[in-house]
Amino acid sequence: MRAYQIMTHRLTTVRVDTPIAKAAELMLEKRVSGLPVVDAKGRLVGIVSEGDFLRRGEIGTRHRRSGWLEFFVGPGKLASEFVKEEGRTVGDVMTRDPVTINEDATLEDIVQIMEQKGIKRLPVLRNGDLIGIVTRANLLQAVANLARGASQPSPDDDTLRKEILSAIESQPWSPMGLNAVVRDGIVDLSGVITDDRQRNAVVVATKNVPGVKAVHDHMCWVDTMSGFYVEAPSDQKSS
Repeated sequence: MRAYQIMTHRLTTVRVDTPIAKAAELMLEKRVSGLPVVDAKGRLVGIVSEGDFLRRGEIGTRHRRSGWLEFFVGPGKLASEFVKEEGRTVGDVMTRDPVTINEDATLEDIVQIMEQKGIKRLPVLRNGDLIGIVTRANLLQAVANLARGASQPSPDDDTLRKEILSAIESQPWSPMGLNAVVRDGIVDLSGVITDDRQRNAVVVATKNVPGVKAVHDHMCWVDTMSGFYVEAPSDQKSS
């Protein structure tokens, strides 16, 4: 399988000048642990993740060192830490020049890069343009799907996947983080819903796409107020 076959391609992005509070709200709302940062032309310039909010002045988690230890750390590092702890925009805290992959990267390539670099997400580029992102959650879903003994996706499956995503994402009830893995016309859906009626709508829309033979629902229901979540009924039975 390739990156484009498992990636999340409907992305929520932020700009360098986006306030940190707004970025944090978006991550909570979309149930994601990181956001691509783009410039005015939509080109990828960085990544902001949960880890960038661990050391913040607002929550009293600034680095604290004795005077002699600060001497050995040096003024440059101390200055950088100050910006990340007290900065007010995404550009102050983000990781610049993030590691990326192209859309044809194999799962083996993706895992190797994540392990070597110690990262959890990889933006996917096509001719330099940001077209998606692969996270550990996407890999987990791919493992679960392949464990069922399904075959590798074919070019026809790739076309079918695009049609399914296009049909659903044009709807106002489309799930957050919607993804579909298709093999031999069998569709595994994942994403986050906040109203269980969305589940039926997504499944019906998928079945209405010509060429779909069966639909497996793995969408997770999340209460946006409490963060409480419930797995799809089929996943609850299997666990």
